[in-house]
Amino acid sequence: MTKTYVLVHGAWHGGWCWRDVAANLRKMGCHVTTPTQTGVGERAHLLCKDITPDTFVTDIVNHIVTEELSDVILVGHSLGGISITGAADRIPDHISHLVYLDGAIVESGQSVFSTMPPDIVAARRKLVAEEGRGIFMPTPPPTAFGIPKGHSLTDWVRRRINTASGKHLRKRT
Repeated sequence: MTKTYVLVHGAWHGGWCWRDVAANLRKMGCHVTTPTQTGVGERAHLLCKDITPDTFVTDIVNHIVTEELSDVILVGHSLGGISITGAADRIPDHISHLVYLDGAIVESGQSVFSTMPPDIVAARRKLVAEEGRGIFMPTPPPTAFGIPKGHSLTDWVRRRINTASGKHLRKRT
């Protein structure tokens, strides 16, 4: 039986970040999809102040339902952990397993900020206000994601996360 994976990215990324993982899973005969959530990656033009964690959950639910996927192994990296938790809650009959890859897990009614020390939350809110047009967290460099300076993937990742930082966005209200 072919296994079906839906790989969900974390903050500042898009489905692109799973390129090599998806290719390896496909070589093993698995069906793999790598949706991009609203406001980042190739969907960066949709970034707006109305995006909430519920938006990301809806992205993943709609992807699974529209693609008519079932028995899904749903993988969430980092912030993607919130998306997969919500999706599994909404469409449990489509999901066989949840995999949290350094994934964020929050209780109902919480945000990722609820799990952080107040001084870090204050610093991040300040960055959003000053550098993120009040709607997004400025993108850290590839080294923040474990990619050493000068690595062969550095420029490839930088080009893609720069899109998520708003550098290529058309103005939205």
